[in-house]
Amino acid sequence: MNNKMFGYVRVSSKEQNIGRQIKEIQELGINERDIFIDKRSGKDFNRQQYQALKQCLREGDLLYIKSLDRFGRNYKEIMQEWNIITKEIRADIKVLDMDLLDTTKNKDLLGNFISDLVLQVLSFVAENERKNIKQRQAEGIAILKAKNGGKGIGRPAAQYPNNFKEVHDKWRAGDITAVVAMKELGLKKNTFYKLVRKYSEVDCK
Repeated sequence: MNNKMFGYVRVSSKEQNIGRQIKEIQELGINERDIFIDKRSGKDFNRQQYQALKQCLREGDLLYIKSLDRFGRNYKEIMQEWNIITKEIRADIKVLDMDLLDTTKNKDLLGNFISDLVLQVLSFVAENERKNIKQRQAEGIAILKAKNGGKGIGRPAAQYPNNFKEVHDKWRAGDITAVVAMKELGLKKNTFYKLVRKYSEVDCK
């Protein structure tokens, strides 16, 4: 049986750079056609290229991932997909940023226990980080709405539409284009990107 090597790359939006992830995986000798790339949120595994990757994996194959948060950010689903690949398909996974997450090593009982424990901890951390980001975004919008609620002098500040977060997240995940997002929000181009910048600034604080 000729076992193959694959790479999986994910970024949350079309604007994010995938170059670093691809470069590291290609340096391992993986053919470009065997690198699957998704520009989608990591909140679940309903991603076109990831699902295509699973269809290609066979027993004994090896999947490389840059880091666990590029694999996913939902604790239960990370564990479920990891087990499907390693225990049902019986392929191996190597996480480049975490040596302990390498199923080609330490296949004895203790090694499996340590790997499973590390995977559970990191998966839990990844999910909590995603939840914290969403909470900070929601709190930031509430603060900005409160600040912009009073009447100011001169031109009034741009207001966040009630459905801004929902549409913004769809746009960031690549589900809709910026043009569609502007139409759904009823915003002009300049106003849309101004609110996006403010939203990002709040999230980064």
